[in-house]
Amino acid sequence: MKQTTLCYIEREHQYLMLHRTKKANDENHDKWIGIGGHIEPGETPLACIKRECREETGLTLPGPVYRGIVHFRSDIYPDEDMHLFTADRFEGEMTDCDEGELAWIDKDRLLALTLWEGDRIFLRLLDTRRDFFDLTLRYRGEALVGACLDGVELTI
Repeated sequence: MKQTTLCYIEREHQYLMLHRTKKANDENHDKWIGIGGHIEPGETPLACIKRECREETGLTLPGPVYRGIVHFRSDIYPDEDMHLFTADRFEGEMTDCDEGELAWIDKDRLLALTLWEGDRIFLRLLDTRRDFFDLTLRYRGEALVGACLDGVELTI
């Protein structure tokens, strides 16, 4: 099972988003996502998100907050557990990303972007909850067919 991280870096009611346009064979192609990537062998989720942020943005995160875990289940992609973080502090100067274009997006415009449907669920959770959450998203192809939050099935 894939183990990944994702972080939404916040500044002045905006999140730093990555428009995935540059990688070949990218399951996230043309989608907007946060910053993150695969956990390397022996690496913790926290160490991974700090490394991925530095590699993708040039920024250093002194204190990302672990917000939840998202379990992706799909009929066409490998199962994935994604460790979800937010950060409201960062250091350094932003650099270009070799996976796509980075942009600061107003939070009230996020849901209008080309996103995975399940991302809309956890972006709302990041905005409304401060406690840790456990979310399972089930996909058939690219269509979200089910979601379960903290053991309770959601209506989608």
